[in-house]
Amino acid sequence: MLGLMQDWPLLCHRIIEHAAQIHGTQEIVTRSVEGPIHRTNYKNIRDRALKVSQRLDRDGIKLGDRVATIAWNTWRHLEAWYGIMGIGAICHTVNPRLFPEQIAWIVNHAQDRVLMTDLTFVPILEKIADKMPSIERYVVFTDKAHMPQTTLKNAVPYEDWIAQADGDFKWKTFEENTAAAMCYTSGTTGDPKGVLYSHRSNVLHALMANTGDSLGANAGDTMLPVVPLFHANSWGIAFSAPSMGTKLVFPGAKLDGASVFELLETEKVTHTAGVPTVWLMLLNHIAANHLKLPHLRFVVCGGSAMPRSMIKAFVDMGVTVRHAWGMTEMSPIGTLAALKPPFAELEGDARLDMLQTQGYPPFGVQMKITDDAGKELPWDGKTFGRLKVSGPAVSKAYFRIDANILDEDGYFDTGDVATIDGHGYMRITDRSKDVIKSGGEWISSIDLENLAVGHPAVAEAAVIGVHHPKWDERPLLIVQLKQGATATREDILKYMDGKIAKWWMPDDIVFVDGIPHTATGKILKTALRDQFKAYSFPNAAA
Repeated sequence: MLGLMQDWPLLCHRIIEHAAQIHGTQEIVTRSVEGPIHRTNYKNIRDRALKVSQRLDRDGIKLGDRVATIAWNTWRHLEAWYGIMGIGAICHTVNPRLFPEQIAWIVNHAQDRVLMTDLTFVPILEKIADKMPSIERYVVFTDKAHMPQTTLKNAVPYEDWIAQADGDFKWKTFEENTAAAMCYTSGTTGDPKGVLYSHRSNVLHALMANTGDSLGANAGDTMLPVVPLFHANSWGIAFSAPSMGTKLVFPGAKLDGASVFELLETEKVTHTAGVPTVWLMLLNHIAANHLKLPHLRFVVCGGSAMPRSMIKAFVDMGVTVRHAWGMTEMSPIGTLAALKPPFAELEGDARLDMLQTQGYPPFGVQMKITDDAGKELPWDGKTFGRLKVSGPAVSKAYFRIDANILDEDGYFDTGDVATIDGHGYMRITDRSKDVIKSGGEWISSIDLENLAVGHPAVAEAAVIGVHHPKWDERPLLIVQLKQGATATREDILKYMDGKIAKWWMPDDIVFVDGIPHTATGKILKTALRDQFKAYSFPNAAA
C-alpha cells in the first residue's frame, strides 16, 4: 500500500521560488567584480533567474544540456545557477584556479554548450577558446559599459542578454532525479572526474545543511560564503541559504583578510564558511590591526584540516567554530564537529580536542571504516581504517566513466583514512595515499602537520613518507617559516617532543620558501614527493 501524499518532486528551482515568495525582500549583497557594492533581494534573484531560463530556452538549450560557469561568488552567478537548472539543463561550475589546459579538458569532457564567466577570466578563456569547440556562446557577467573587446565566440554581456527576455516564463517540471549540477574533482590523481548532482540530492542536502548541528543559519542570520560557488557544490550554501531566507553576502573576487573583514563588519555577518587559508589571512589582519567582529557568531571551516591554534583564536573571540569534512562526491557535507552531550560543557584543551575532530554525520550520511580487505573495523576512536560513506547525496558513479565506485554494500570509498569513536565523532588521520607506513604501522601525516604548525615560527608544514632502508617509510617534515621568523630543525623537534609517540617523530626537517597547493588550496603532496624523490635521511643505515 502506498501513502496518500502529493507527488511533489524535489526540484532546485522550488527553493528560489520559496525564497522569493516568503523572504522576497531579504538582501543579497555583493562586492561586484566591477568594484561597487551591489544590493538586490531574493525576489529580484528569482525574477532574473527566470529570464536566464527563458534566454537559454530560446537559445536551444534543452533538458540535460550542460552550461558552464567560471565565475566568482556574485548575485549574477547565483541567478545563473537557478536559471540553468530551472529548464532541466545542468549547471557545470568550473574551477578557474585550475591550469588553463585542465579547464579546456573539463569543458570538453562535459561537452558544455554555453559558458558564462566573469570579466576576470576573459583573457584566460581567449587563450584556450580554440580548444573548446563545443562552446557555442560566451556570456560575460557584466553590463555593456564594462564589456571588453573580446575574441570569444558570440560573446555578449549578461545584462544585454537577459534584457532580451521579459521573464514571462514558467519553470520546467521533470522527475526529481534529473541531473541538476556538475562539479569535477580537482584531479590530483589522474584526470578530473565529473560528479553529477540531481535535483533531489541537492534539495535533500540543503535540508541536511539547515539543521542546527550543521550550517545552522536561519532567516535572522547573515551568511558570507567565502567558499566559492565553483568549489564542491558551494558546500550547498547556494541552496540552503535561500531555502531558509538567510541574508547572503558575496565577496566577489576579493578574498584577502582586509576585504573579508570589511564585509563581515559592515554587513554584520553572523555566519561564514570557508577554507583555513582564508581564515588565516583574516585572523592575521584582525591581530595586526587590533580589530574585533562583534556580530560574528559562527565559522565553518573545511577543505583541509583546521589547525588547533586557529580554532582557539576563534574560540577566544567568542565565536562558535565548526570543523567540517566532506567531498565533491558527497555534495559535499559529510560530518561537522558540533558539540553534543556529553561534550558541550567541556572547556579548555578538552573542548579543543573535540572541536579539532571532523565531527559526526547529519542524518542522510552513513559511515563505516574498513581494513584493506573490506572488513569493518570498530568505532573505538583508535583504530585507523578506510573511510566509506553512503547516502542520498553521495555519488554512485562518475560522469562518462564506466567503472563501479561502490563496494558490495553500496558504500563509496572516500580515499581518507580515519578513526570513529563510540559517539560517532570521526577524525581524519590521512589520505590513504598519504599515510606513512613505517615498520608495518601507520603514521598520520595530518597529525604531524597540525602539530608542527603550532610552533610560533611555522607558517605551513607538510609531511611526506620517504623511503627508509629499515622501516620502509619514515616521515619527512617540510616547513615554511613565517615571514621574518627563524627556527632551527632542533627548535621544531624539541617543540614536538612529548606531544606524539616517539616513533612518530620526523626523522628530518627541511625548510622551503613555499609549499605547493592544488587549485582548491590543499597541499599538493604529489609535487612534494616528486621534489624529494632523491632525498635520503641522514644516518639512515639499515
